[in-house]
Amino acid sequence: MVTRPSFTPAATSPSSTTPPSCPDDSTATADRTLIVVLTIIAGLVAVALAVVFFRGLPEPLAENTPAGVVQRYAAAVLNGDEAAARRYSTDGRYGTVQPDGPCTRVERPAAGTLRITLASTVEHADTADVHVVLATSNGSGPFGNPEYESEAVFGLERVNGTWLVATAPWQLTICPVPAAKP
Repeated sequence: MVTRPSFTPAATSPSSTTPPSCPDDSTATADRTLIVVLTIIAGLVAVALAVVFFRGLPEPLAENTPAGVVQRYAAAVLNGDEAAARRYSTDGRYGTVQPDGPCTRVERPAAGTLRITLASTVEHADTADVHVVLATSNGSGPFGNPEYESEAVFGLERVNGTWLVATAPWQLTICPVPAAKP
């Protein structure tokens, strides 16, 4: 009797009979969602930068208010237009810190280094105090632009119904040019 060897087919695993798998649809959806989210974030950053860099000058305040007079006076002084600044100051005092004392010319901060922010205004019958924050920047440093902030007050008086600067912080005073001696 001749025996033939018997061969039994090897057990096949289910993975060997299924075709190779395709990328999961949830992975593709997650990738698309991530791209959309990143695009939205990039768009928001671009809009924020545009707003910061193209916002322009602040709106002028009403000229018949103490804060509006201070805004125009300070802009004139910072622009070196003393004639315009005098139009917003009381006669003979030119915004000096000590109204009854002598006017001493001071070295003003360089153009573009002084920023003025309105803090509050206290208005009385014929006087007003305009509180501001003065921020002076001094060049650049290893951690950015160093600034020094201080609070200051403009004193205003109502003269013939018009608000005028009577006292100003030293950084924003103007003095009359002394008359030439013969």
